[in-house]
Amino acid sequence: MAELRPTDFIATVKWLGRVPQKRTNIRSEPIEQAFFSYAGIEGDFHSGLTRSSCVRVTEQHPKGTEIRNTRQLSILSVEELDAIARQIGIEAMDPTTLGASIILKGIPDFTYVPPGSRLQTASGTTIVIDVENGPCNFPAREIEKDMPGHGKAFKTAARGKRGVTAWVEREGMIAIGDTLRLHVPDQPHWPHL
Repeated sequence: MAELRPTDFIATVKWLGRVPQKRTNIRSEPIEQAFFSYAGIEGDFHSGLTRSSCVRVTEQHPKGTEIRNTRQLSILSVEELDAIARQIGIEAMDPTTLGASIILKGIPDFTYVPPGSRLQTASGTTIVIDVENGPCNFPAREIEKDMPGHGKAFKTAARGKRGVTAWVEREGMIAIGDTLRLHVPDQPHWPHL
């Protein structure tokens, strides 16, 4: 594992949500606080130590293969959501339509935080950032239901601003208003891409 170094970037939790286990769409429900276990947020559709592989990883695993769950959480930033809202012509993005787990404020260009970075509360609860959460049509459909004529623009507007997927490294509580310090890997970029 690469050494991690703390940064001066501190994010504030502005919103928390949980996607119900029995769902008909991707919408999350707002919550005030949650215990983040090694499996994620209890009762969340995406919780679990493992998951069934999906279309995003078919180059690595046949669809339906049991793999480690690094998609327990969907984390986005207020700053990037505001930019998406402006681009699609609405006043504000509703985190529930995105199936969001956490909305943070205070880290610029949040979607581009390096994979392997950590977000850590003062009490030690730690979340590991996996990769960028690519925009898809599911949120677009939910936005379109609420604001006809705007959902179709979401996928293009959200490119590079859709936040990240993440998983829990150290268990603990997180509540709205808590702060998380960003720790990044002390590793150079791979020069061969």
